[in-house]
Amino acid sequence: MIDFPEIFMRCMNIILINEGGYVNNPSDLGGETKFGISKRSFPNEDIKNMTIGRAIELYYYNYWIPMDLAGINNAELVLQILDFGINTGIRTAIRLIQKIAGVEKDGIMGPVTRRAINNFSGDILLLYKYGRREHYRSLVKNNPQLNIFLKGWLKRIDKTKF
Repeated sequence: MIDFPEIFMRCMNIILINEGGYVNNPSDLGGETKFGISKRSFPNEDIKNMTIGRAIELYYYNYWIPMDLAGINNAELVLQILDFGINTGIRTAIRLIQKIAGVEKDGIMGPVTRRAINNFSGDILLLYKYGRREHYRSLVKNNPQLNIFLKGWLKRIDKTKF
């Protein structure tokens, strides 16, 4: 059994609720999903029979470790960044926080980005949530068929909290 970091597991408790169970919506570009794990992203996984434990492992190795969020002092912000990374992609989520923090937007969480986040003088969480909303609205503007997901995406931002 893997000894996952406490903050990661706190995030998982919220994200797994956000993601829900098995869905196979033909309008979802990810295709068949369960616990937010999509067939498109994980074509070799048995999505329909996925266990929560397997979903957590996939999130840990494919999102948590590559996103390198340890060391960010604001737990709510960590949750928002991880949730956004799972929903839209790691680099998109990190580039947004880098834009807000005023550092190079390379999509990689490193010591310069972490330091800028931790030393940010404004309400970085509020700004990040606003940025997420704008991202989703932009997606729908560029692809109107995604409008069926907009209300859920926006609601997700507000309910993603400890």
